[in-house]
Amino acid sequence: MILVEAIVRIQDVIPQPDPEWTVEEGSPATSSAPYRVYNIGNSSPVELMDYINALEQALGLEAKKNMMPIQPGDVLNTSAETQALYETIGFKPETPVQQGVKNFVDWYKEYYQYN
Repeated sequence: MILVEAIVRIQDVIPQPDPEWTVEEGSPATSSAPYRVYNIGNSSPVELMDYINALEQALGLEAKKNMMPIQPGDVLNTSAETQALYETIGFKPETPVQQGVKNFVDWYKEYYQYN
């Protein structure tokens, strides 16, 4: 699993504090404390309906959709920013959303013994 591979690769990388970090202008991925947050995801944008379709397919169920206009605060475009992960461990996740969702659903069902 991609998540496990990334975690195993990064577990020995000791994060360093960022002495320049400030609350007003600092990145949420770093801090004046010694920690680091990495995004472990596919950096390709995915349409919401493609994600929902992947869930439906993996679950073998059809979602009850209530289509509405875009709402205030909705994010129009987003994708995982994985550059820091790549620069740190030379690894860039590339699992397609359909496969990643299926892998997660399969794991969830097995772990929670849900059929």
